[in-house]
Amino acid sequence: MAKIKLTKNELKKKKDALKMYQRYLPTLQLKKQQLQVEVRSVQTRLEQLEARKATLEKEYDIWIAVFSEQQMARTLKGEPLLRISSLKTDTGNIAGVAIPIFQGVDFERQVYDLYTAPPWVDSALILMEQLLRTQMELEVVSKQRDLLAHELRITTQRVNLFEKVKIPETIADIRRIRIYLGDQQTAQVVRGKIAKRKVEGAER
Repeated sequence: MAKIKLTKNELKKKKDALKMYQRYLPTLQLKKQQLQVEVRSVQTRLEQLEARKATLEKEYDIWIAVFSEQQMARTLKGEPLLRISSLKTDTGNIAGVAIPIFQGVDFERQVYDLYTAPPWVDSALILMEQLLRTQMELEVVSKQRDLLAHELRITTQRVNLFEKVKIPETIADIRRIRIYLGDQQTAQVVRGKIAKRKVEGAER
């Protein structure tokens, strides 16, 4: 334990510190609860997206073989029929944490020969868009989860520091100073009485 000054000024400092800890602790506890709720919510969304991705990948497995065999995934110039042109995100704020919000994906489709391309190409491209959109959202939501989980760890550490270290230590310090000052006051009273008796005895 760090050495403390056993003075009235130190007692006031410790009391002020205790008030501050007790004032901020409920705010930290509330933030911790909010973050726990949000982390669970984001985790649920992640699981939904992962399940959707797995389903789409299973469906897409059928098309992959056909695309590969017939080179249908590319134009005659060798360019891919589908590419992501932009990922649209915004920034949100949860319990003081800035997180990315998924808003959508824009795709760019290359023109292909409608006469030579088989009719299932359109269906395959739609499925590919769904899969890529799900993958992009999954990445954004994963980032959300990482940011919120990091803030939750920090907030939990602060709550534990206040609850288990700072507040108990400060209460113990206040008690120690009070006992010391009380003892000093008692000793002063006793010394005063002894001095008074000596003075009275000398006057007789």
